[in-house]
Amino acid sequence: MTENETVSTKSWKEWLPLLVLPALLLVGEGMALLMIGPVQESGATAFQDPQSVWNPFIFLAMILIFTGILLLLMRYNLNWVISGFIAFSVFAIFVFVANTLLSVFFGPTDPVAWVSLLLGVVVTVALYKYPEWHVIDIAGLLMVAGVGALFGTSIGIIPAILLLVILATYDAISVYRTKHMLKLAGGILNLKLPTIMFLIPKKRDFSYRKLQVTQNLEVKDPNQKRDAYILGAGDIIIPTVLVVSARVFQPSMVPVLGAVLGSLAGMLLLLTFLGGGKAQAGLPPLNSGTIIGFLVGCALVGSWGWLTLA
Repeated sequence: MTENETVSTKSWKEWLPLLVLPALLLVGEGMALLMIGPVQESGATAFQDPQSVWNPFIFLAMILIFTGILLLLMRYNLNWVISGFIAFSVFAIFVFVANTLLSVFFGPTDPVAWVSLLLGVVVTVALYKYPEWHVIDIAGLLMVAGVGALFGTSIGIIPAILLLVILATYDAISVYRTKHMLKLAGGILNLKLPTIMFLIPKKRDFSYRKLQVTQNLEVKDPNQKRDAYILGAGDIIIPTVLVVSARVFQPSMVPVLGAVLGSLAGMLLLLTFLGGGKAQAGLPPLNSGTIIGFLVGCALVGSWGWLTLA
């Protein structure tokens, strides 16, 4: 996540788009919770054994492979391959979301499968032909709902907590030490591939297609202020996994609410770090807040049965 103005100097008009970030988090988590039933009824699962402690490492391996492929393609300027690779990923996710929701109402029929394919094509084409912020953000929320619900219903609470710890550590290393995630995000932004970002404009005339950044996500002109906040979709998806897992694998809603409020507190903490035009790792505060909020919720109602599943 990146921004280039200090929080303390903002007027209320500048605060308004900033507050959209926690709103996106809450909406994404809420949509994923609503997707739990449809995902479970569809029988879709990301892991065969939800309680396996190897699941977080499998998830991390998937991220590393995906990131490595994209960075290798960028190194050799194979932008058309990157575009096709990401387009297929987006298409597959939206087909899954559409098919899951439609199957609840109409059953897993051939017409539903064809309609889902058509909707996947429409959304993918819209993103690539008209990549403006409102199209990107709506599609991003659908992606958060689908991916968050799929992985959250497929991974137990202990593996989910381990996943959040591992990915928070990885995010910090990739942003502050190796900086390869910044290079990847900057390259995707300049290629106008809108699949892993949320964009919140600060000006009405903001256009994603005109945005230009360097490889470290700073604006190319140091005297120019960026016209939008940028949030990685993973910064919402990963905390959502624990929120959904908490709803599926333990009976009380209090820990679920605690996880949601904890993620919100983490987001507010993240917003205080903004300034200086440098990117910030979003997952350390977000994941920490989500885990702490969940554990506080468990303590309040004595909901510790999920520990026996370890």
